[in-house]
Amino acid sequence: MAAGQPKGYQAAMDVVRTEQGVSLQAPGRRAVGFWLLFVAALIVAMVVVGGLTRLTGSGLSITEWDPIIGALPPLNDAAWSAAFAKYQLIPQYAHLNAGMSLSDFKAIYWWEWTHRFLGRAIGFVFFLPFVWFAWTGAIARREWPRMLLLFVLGGLQGLVGWWMVMSGLEVRDSVSQYRLAIHLGVALLLLGAIVWTALEYLREPRSALSNSVPQSRWAFALVGVIYLQMLLGALVAGLHAGLIYNTWPMMDYHWLPEGAFFNSPWWLNFFENPGLVQFDHRIAAYAVMAIALPLAWNVRKLKPGKDAVNAAGFVFWLTIAQVLLGIMTLRTHVLVPLAALHQLNAALLLCAAIWLAFELRSAGSTAT
Repeated sequence: MAAGQPKGYQAAMDVVRTEQGVSLQAPGRRAVGFWLLFVAALIVAMVVVGGLTRLTGSGLSITEWDPIIGALPPLNDAAWSAAFAKYQLIPQYAHLNAGMSLSDFKAIYWWEWTHRFLGRAIGFVFFLPFVWFAWTGAIARREWPRMLLLFVLGGLQGLVGWWMVMSGLEVRDSVSQYRLAIHLGVALLLLGAIVWTALEYLREPRSALSNSVPQSRWAFALVGVIYLQMLLGALVAGLHAGLIYNTWPMMDYHWLPEGAFFNSPWWLNFFENPGLVQFDHRIAAYAVMAIALPLAWNVRKLKPGKDAVNAAGFVFWLTIAQVLLGIMTLRTHVLVPLAALHQLNAALLLCAAIWLAFELRSAGSTAT
């Protein structure tokens, strides 16, 4: 270990010698960080494809869960007919898609298959490089449990996804909005954990939390509010609440939706009344904006560090873009491309907020 290097920190081993005597540079900690960022990008892609799967009504097109054989799509006409026959047995076909053609079925099938394929691909993209990095020492032994926990969390995401799909196979013609929110919530927890871990590998060890700048608490609060806002977005999607009250800033000339507390008990309306769920999603968006914009502005004024300033810039502009995309999505009655951009931008905003929280957490040791 080089003189002056912090204890416990090294860039894996310096060289790996092959049987031919050729020296190869072993991967270092930054390589691990970039790998994790790539995994995070795949998770963002999976979140967006998952959103498109919901928007196109494709999420129930595959009625079985087979982690191994299910990786292959139907390969001939007989297999396609069998898959279509299984879909015709569930309520969604009878209530919403009765009489659809095999060609139409293939269109929704490919969305769901792509979503599941990305999940499988993420598992391989995570596990195989992890084995390599662990073997070379780029990931120290003490860090193995944390990585394995991330891998298990990814597997849990697959199980939660199937649990969500099951809710729409017997009685409902769509998945439960509660399970949809949990499915998205687990994906976002995994995304956040991987982004944070990647930043730790890309940065030199920093000082303790006690040296953080005052804005760090607001940065962590922003992460929490964005996370809540995205869960509320899942409830909106699950209830198709974006298709009602397509005016802004008021909701059909009212500030509060009509019949906001129609259901009993009253608290159930926050989760099952489409109008009130959309209202909550709007209010949470204002809360995100109220925290993100002043926070980003103050960080750029205080200049606690170059990386923190850059993160604040991303948070500022992504927040503005998110608000505008949300309004446009609403006004266009959830136009699919706009809705997909809205979800993509939300995931990027969450990542940017995590980046900002990470930088402010230890900016005290690097302030300029």
